Amino acid sequence: MESENGKREQGAVAGAVDFLVTLAIVAVVAFVLRTFVIEPFNIPSGSMETTIMTGDLVFSEKISVRNGVEAGQIVTFDDPQGSSKTLIKRVIATGGQTVDLVDGSVSVDGVVLDEPYATGYSVPLKTVDGVQISYPYTVPEGSVWVMGDNREHSLDSRYFGPIPEQSVSARALFVYWPLENVGVLH
Repeated sequence: MESENGKREQGAVAGAVDFLVTLAIVAVVAFVLRTFVIEPFNIPSGSMETTIMTGDLVFSEKISVRNGVEAGQIVTFDDPQGSSKTLIKRVIATGGQTVDLVDGSVSVDGVVLDEPYATGYSVPLKTVDGVQISYPYTVPEGSVWVMGDNREHSLDSRYFGPIPEQSVSARALFVYWPLENVGVLH
């Protein structure tokens, strides 16, 4: 006959095992979601202001970008200069489209963009060593042209050139913190 203490010990062990299994499942699900579905980002600079402010926390989804990106989307991507940073900018043009900067405005395929989200003037920048850009510039197939919304405070494709579409890791969906900035990104 089993004693009451023995039953309690078995129950405690079973409870601890259940807890550890549940914790492991939660950890695996969180890892899979963050790796393949959705990831939070902390915005470190003002290059996307006033759309996304310095210090905002943003959720980005990773599924749709596997099928390509579209002009107007705000995306995260690997820093083309080789640092371990993840950058965030708006896609302005995709492969085969021609970008031009005229009188502080951006045109794509000869049409001046209506950019109510952009602040400042869109002017050419001095490029990083090894990159040569002359306008009008045709974006190579398989690449995208990205620019920060805060044009006078953004090092973007005007600086480092177009980025490979495969380096795009996610599409920014919404700001979730701080509360006064919460909202869907357009």
